[in-house]
Amino acid sequence: MGYFDVPEINYTRYSNRQLAAVPLAVLAVALLVLTGSFLVTGTPVQLGMDFAGGSELTVQTTSSEEEIANAFDEEPESVQAVTAPDTDNQYIVQFTSTDLSSLTEQAEQNLEQDGDADIVQLESTVSESFGSQTQQTALLGIAVAFLGMSVLAFLLFRTFVPSIAIVVSAFSDIVIPLAFMAITGISLSLGTVAALLMLIGYSVDSDILLNNHILRRGGDFYESTNRAMETGVTMTVTSMTAMLVMGISAWLFGVELLASIGIILFVGLAADLMNTYMLNLSLLRWYKFEGIRS
Repeated sequence: MGYFDVPEINYTRYSNRQLAAVPLAVLAVALLVLTGSFLVTGTPVQLGMDFAGGSELTVQTTSSEEEIANAFDEEPESVQAVTAPDTDNQYIVQFTSTDLSSLTEQAEQNLEQDGDADIVQLESTVSESFGSQTQQTALLGIAVAFLGMSVLAFLLFRTFVPSIAIVVSAFSDIVIPLAFMAITGISLSLGTVAALLMLIGYSVDSDILLNNHILRRGGDFYESTNRAMETGVTMTVTSMTAMLVMGISAWLFGVELLASIGIILFVGLAADLMNTYMLNLSLLRWYKFEGIRS
């Protein structure tokens, strides 16, 4: 039983094609967005410093954000104010350049001093080659996780249609947030990769719950669906709420990475609701009533 009442949907009003049409259309648009981004920029999603390499300075200065951007020979990739407590006039400045000593020197020469504090508080750099290796490792991790999830699905249900329904749904749950990242300019970093890996786990959990209720438990197809939705929708909506609160809170306090993780998980979980209870369900209903007979 869910923690709140999940409204029952009269699935008999919709054909399998109608149910599958919306999630497949959204998936197609997401793939077009990623393809367009790849053709324009060379990558489906903008790469963060973890993968593309570059330098990051945390500066404390009374200069404005515009003055900070103009203080360097190279235009910064981003200038973000730090809004956490006890961090007045602090900014995180990121560059594609890895010449950290030159950037530090420019900051000290061109930015206004904030009292007795040092201009540069913290500095770090990632080489392009190391970033490329990290990118390959992260992508391999996603591929292995997705492959493991696919194998698990086939081992659990041992039939093609229910298993492929889980795989397609999980694939869409990853592609849609990636397209959202491409549109909104959220960079792919180690933190956002972790969010995508979490989405694979969320997707498998909700899809297996639905498949298990329909295929392995007795009762009418639609009764089994409603029982699965009581638990599955409650879990997903609860997680969405938590991620949204985390994302907004992190944004208010200037923690960009946590804000990005929160919004990516929120979008991915919303996509999971659509894919599980429209796309996956349509495939299961076809398999249950038509696929077995054929």
